[in-house]
Amino acid sequence: MAGFRPPRLTTFQTIILLFAAVILGGSLLLMLPVSSQDFSVTPFNQALFTATSAVCVTGLVVQDTATHWSIFGQAVIMVLIQIGGMGVITVAAFFSLLSGRKISLMQRGTMQEAIAAPKVGGIVRLTGFIIKASLCIEALGAACMLPVFCRDYGLRGIWMAVFHSVSAFCNAGFDLLGTPDAQYPSLTSYRAEPIINLTIMALIVVGGIGFLTWDDIRANKLHLHRYRMQSKVILSTTALLIVLPAIWFYFGEFSALSGKERLLASLFQSVTPRTAGFNTADLTALSGVGQGLTIMLMLIGGSPGSTAGGMKTTTAAVLFANAIAVFQRRSEPHFFGRRIDNKAVCSASTVCFMYLTLFLGGGFVISAVEKLPLSACLFETASAVGTVGLSLGLTPSLGLLSQGILIALMFIGRVGGLTLIYAALSGFSKTASRLPQERITVG
Repeated sequence: MAGFRPPRLTTFQTIILLFAAVILGGSLLLMLPVSSQDFSVTPFNQALFTATSAVCVTGLVVQDTATHWSIFGQAVIMVLIQIGGMGVITVAAFFSLLSGRKISLMQRGTMQEAIAAPKVGGIVRLTGFIIKASLCIEALGAACMLPVFCRDYGLRGIWMAVFHSVSAFCNAGFDLLGTPDAQYPSLTSYRAEPIINLTIMALIVVGGIGFLTWDDIRANKLHLHRYRMQSKVILSTTALLIVLPAIWFYFGEFSALSGKERLLASLFQSVTPRTAGFNTADLTALSGVGQGLTIMLMLIGGSPGSTAGGMKTTTAAVLFANAIAVFQRRSEPHFFGRRIDNKAVCSASTVCFMYLTLFLGGGFVISAVEKLPLSACLFETASAVGTVGLSLGLTPSLGLLSQGILIALMFIGRVGGLTLIYAALSGFSKTASRLPQERITVG
C-alpha cells in the first residue's frame, strides 16, 4: 500500500524482538542433524527449550548437553550463551562498531536500556569495555581450569575449559560432564577440586555483579568512597548473600563432608543459585530449609546490567531499606548517605510482585498438570524465572505444557517483566491529571 509506514518500534520492543529472533535462529540450528551426536533431527520443542535456556542464560535442559549434542551443537549453545550473557543489543552494537558504522542516538538509547546504564553519554565506550573485559575474563577462567580438564580429558579438555568458562561467566550453568550412564551430573565429580570450584565461583560472581560495577572498580580501584551508591549496594548485598547462606549450608547441610570439601560445597551452594545453575552437591538431598533458602537466592539473583537474572540484588536491598525506613518512621529509605527515589521503591515492589506471581503461578499449574509435589515444582519455576538452571531432576520428564511454561518464565526472567509491560503498553499515552486521594489502611 502506497505511503504505508511500519510503526516505529520502541526500545523495549526492539530488545524483546531481538531476543526472540536469536532464540528462534538458535532453535533452527539445533534442529539440524549435524547438531546431535546421532545425526538425528531434534524435535522443535526440545531445540526451542535448549535455545531459550541458552540465550536466557538459564541452564535448564531437556537433553543432556554432553551426550545428546555434537561439538557443533555444543558450539551453537555456547554462542547463544555468549550472546545472551553479554546482551543481544550489546553484541549487535559491537559488530556495528567493528564494521565502522556510526551508532545513532536511538540505538544508543536502546543500548542504555539493555545494560541498565544511568545515562546515554559514554555508552559506546562502555559497550566496548564490556565486550573486551568479558572475553579477557573468560579467557583467564579457561586458562585456570585448563590443567585440570586436560588432565582428565586430554585434548578435549581445552574445549571443556572454554565452554565451562563461558557458561560460568555468563551465569548459564550448562555443563559437558554427562555420560551415557550418568546424565545431568553438573560439577558433582569436582566437589573436592579447589581449582574448578574457586574458578567457577569467581566467574559467577564477576559476571553477576554487573557491567557498571566493573566500570566503577576499573575507574576508582580500591577507593570505595568514590563508587556510585549503586555499586556500593551491589557489592555489600552480594557479600552478605554469599557469606550468610554459606554459614547455613556449612553447619546445616554438609556436616557429613570433610573439612575442605565441606567448605567448598558450602561456598559453592551459596554462590551458584544467583544465578549460575551449576551444582557440586545433590540438591535432592538438601533439607526443606536448604531447598527453601536456595529458592530465595534464585529469586533474588544477580545485579542489574549483568549476565545474571533474578529480581536483582538492588531490588531486594531497596525493599529491605524501605522496610527499615517504615520501622523507623522515616519518609524515605537511604543507603550510604543517599536518599532512594520513591520511583525506585515502586519499581522494586512491582518487580518483586511480578516475580512472586510468576514463580507461584507457574509452580501451581505445573504441579496440577503433572501431579507432582508443589515444593518440587516451585523449585523448577524459581530456577526458570530466576534464569538459574538448578533442578531437582523434574524438567526433562515434564510434558509439553509444563515445558512451555518454563520457556515463558525463562524468557520473561531474562528480558525483564517490566520490559515486557512497557513494550506492550507503549501505545498508551501518559496523563497529567490526578484522581482524588483517599486513605487506605494496610498491614
